[in-house]
Amino acid sequence: MSGEANAAYSSKEHNYTMIQAFEWYSEGGGVHWKKLAKLAPELADIGITAMWFPPPTKAAGQDSVGYDVYDLYDLGEFDQKGGRRTKYGTKEELLEAVKKAKDNGIIMYVDAVLNHKFGADRTETFGVVEVDTDDRTKEISDLYDIKGWTGFDFPGRGNKYSSLKWNFNHFTGVDYNDETQKTSIYRIHGDGKSWAKGVDKENKNYDYLMGADIDHKHPEALQDIINWGKWILKELGPGAAGFRFDAVKHIDRSFIADFVKSIRADESVDRPKMFAVGEFWKDSLADLEEYLGALGTQFSVFDAPLHYNFKEAGDRGGDYDMRSIWDGTVVQKRPIDAVTLVDNHEQVGQALESWVSPAFKPLAYALILLRPSGYPCVFWGDLYGTAGPKGNPQQPVSQLGDLIRARKLYAYGEIRDYWDHMNCVGWIRTGDETRTGCAVVLCNGAEGFKRMEVGKEHANEKWTDVLGWCQGEITIGEDGWAQFKCSAQSVSVWVKKDAPGREEFGKQ
Repeated sequence: MSGEANAAYSSKEHNYTMIQAFEWYSEGGGVHWKKLAKLAPELADIGITAMWFPPPTKAAGQDSVGYDVYDLYDLGEFDQKGGRRTKYGTKEELLEAVKKAKDNGIIMYVDAVLNHKFGADRTETFGVVEVDTDDRTKEISDLYDIKGWTGFDFPGRGNKYSSLKWNFNHFTGVDYNDETQKTSIYRIHGDGKSWAKGVDKENKNYDYLMGADIDHKHPEALQDIINWGKWILKELGPGAAGFRFDAVKHIDRSFIADFVKSIRADESVDRPKMFAVGEFWKDSLADLEEYLGALGTQFSVFDAPLHYNFKEAGDRGGDYDMRSIWDGTVVQKRPIDAVTLVDNHEQVGQALESWVSPAFKPLAYALILLRPSGYPCVFWGDLYGTAGPKGNPQQPVSQLGDLIRARKLYAYGEIRDYWDHMNCVGWIRTGDETRTGCAVVLCNGAEGFKRMEVGKEHANEKWTDVLGWCQGEITIGEDGWAQFKCSAQSVSVWVKKDAPGREEFGKQ
């Protein structure tokens, strides 16, 4: 489970919070690993306990974001594809960033791109059949030969770390015939070769996504990738605690299960509770549950249905019933397997674009950060802003750092919900033996009030909003109840006036 996985590799004694430590338009030029190392103390201070690093592996282009992976075993060490470094820096800088994060109590997750390869070193001739774009099980041509980019020799690396040279036998499909320059979906012909079975059923079979699609049934490909998983965790050191798997709905689930189980079971890797989260990006709880249920090992997914609920809530404003925000979500049905998020790099100018309204984002973040269910993931672009597509930068979410800090300091203990109005909801976190709790109110319409019980032990205490968006003090009654207010289309987080850590708020 996510909490156990974090506890195994982090000495932090407060709530766990992940950050996606990049955005699509992160600065290139090899500076990002150094930036993460520099920011580690600041991120740890506000309450970040884990960083999802961008793909550290060599891509087809030196300044690529990294999802067009070329060589899994090149972490910015070899002169390949335009140079030695990746977009984010050299291997030495990567190792230093992981170490610096770990020194500050932050673990890291590797972004594993295991579905495909790009940037082949040479073409090969092999037999294919074309398939229908909308029905990948339907052949639309006879068997014939094409020339495709499937030869991977890794001349800069040679045989270091792995001696496997990839060829067309290690792939199931490509989308380009170099001989005719025709783009189509070509399924590679071979004995027993077919699209993977355990994939999403969109287009009847969604094995093929892009590039040279890896055949995870091929014993050499299978073993090489599992070896890589063990190798990279050892190479990065004790700060590397798990993986974020890219595009898992296009990868046979049996391979993902084998990969995770194999690494957790290997004593030499020493990650028995390795964290694993997959990007199965689909607004369907049923499909996500089916996927999780078939793996046979603990695995987390990003809660895409929750993201789409946030988007709908932001788009509809006061017409949205906040009491339905959890409907059809992973965190409601399987909280132990849910990585909750508001946005990520895919939602800005990319194929999966569905940006949550900036006005609603503070409410959305309060919902994932200040409640006990799910493992929240903060988007880099929401904390620091994004460069944005085509010169369209996105501003950071106001005082998001304070909301993260509120999770670190106050979001503990029993939760008491007050969800009795479509536009104004609230809850109490009662705190624990050593930490005070908090009172949270959200309004997606006009200004609102919520009468809630914090407990008689707080009688006569003065509470204020740590965000400062609601001014004034609230005095807790003798009966332990008080009326907490919230400004229109906003959130308020009420805490005892002299609670530990109050002086750290409002510095953003």
